Amino acid sequence: MKSVHEHYPANGRVILHLDMNAFYCSVHEAEEPERYKNVPTAVAGSVELRKGIIVTSSYAARKRGVKTGMTVREGMRHCPELVLIKPDFDLYRKYSRGFLSIARQYTPLVERVSIDECYLDITGSKSFGTPLEIAEMIQYRIRAEWSLPCSIGVAPNKLLAKVASDMHKPNGLTVLRIRDVPRLLWDRRCETLPGIGGKTADKLGRMNIMTLGQLAAADESLLRKQFGIIGIWLKQAANGHDESIVNPAREQNKSIGHTTTLPQDVTDWEDVKRVLLNLADQTGRRLRRQQLIASGIQITIRTPDMKTITRSSTLSAPIDSTDEIYREACRIYRRHWRDGKPIRLLGVALHHLTSRKDTALQLDLFEYEEQPRKEALTKVMDALRDKFGESAVLTAGMLGDDPSVLIRNKKIRGTSLQLDEEVLDVDDEM
Repeated sequence: MKSVHEHYPANGRVILHLDMNAFYCSVHEAEEPERYKNVPTAVAGSVELRKGIIVTSSYAARKRGVKTGMTVREGMRHCPELVLIKPDFDLYRKYSRGFLSIARQYTPLVERVSIDECYLDITGSKSFGTPLEIAEMIQYRIRAEWSLPCSIGVAPNKLLAKVASDMHKPNGLTVLRIRDVPRLLWDRRCETLPGIGGKTADKLGRMNIMTLGQLAAADESLLRKQFGIIGIWLKQAANGHDESIVNPAREQNKSIGHTTTLPQDVTDWEDVKRVLLNLADQTGRRLRRQQLIASGIQITIRTPDMKTITRSSTLSAPIDSTDEIYREACRIYRRHWRDGKPIRLLGVALHHLTSRKDTALQLDLFEYEEQPRKEALTKVMDALRDKFGESAVLTAGMLGDDPSVLIRNKKIRGTSLQLDEEVLDVDDEM
């Protein structure tokens, strides 16, 4: 019989990817099993209006054809008995902290990548057993202590661990070794590999590279010529190789942002401006609360066909006011998006963050006399909202009936695309 040590590589790593299954719906089922167990449910915005977007659905609902990104109306058409649930992000954060606490009891090397998934490097965790035993213990404890299902991938690197966790859901536990890659992955299309977006897959297709097997065998110099340094990564990834580390420090803020899914497609510029203003308002509030300023801004757009697009700009001077964030977000939007094209989701994120006290601010030549007054007014408004609530001071432009007006409510808001500290880089064209 093998010893525990023999189950670990002599010169490699063992990585787990832990992915919670149908997380939001599973949390509600864990809280109220008598109400939601084995019931087709969906978490959606604008539940009362019956015209929101389905954020996620339970496995019982998925069997009936209900999918993430559908409108509530579409979901109800597939499954008339679908039970709609309002999002409760305070509750989701509580359960997220719960499963992360379990994960961190087996290794300090835990990298949270979203509210419902994380990576663990368990190379140095031999005292807890073999990799499979550790994965089974974590999965069992999350189920026993939090009543949540999860899938876990076990692999020699982060890329394959993530692929493995997606292979069997719910409650899957999958081991994926590099030697398994040709048999299990090479007949898949290129875009099924994490990190390969639609534009990259289209470009590979024009090179007659359709599958991961073809990508793995492709000429590296040709890939580098077409994609630059990313071309080398593409070939390595298709062969199952990935050197990226599990980085617990990744949870330090690299960006601050909010996104909001709209109850119906938006095309009118006035509607877009209201949503961007609300996003800029709350993003700016959180930036100032952390005593940070930003030198970069990004907007995110998701279309009705669920394509996600981002565009960003680097600023000539750092900013922290709602007005400046809003103005720059509008500028990026007008520059890159054609009027009349429908939008399902909007987001604003600030990046290149630095401490306000450690950064020299550049005064505007024509407004330097007004700037101290504006800063003083902002401080007063922030203080009022800190004391009396986020809705204590609003401008007329923030008022409306779309979900962007609700992001001041921590209980029901959430960033549906990424963690606050991440900046999503998607290479689709606008």
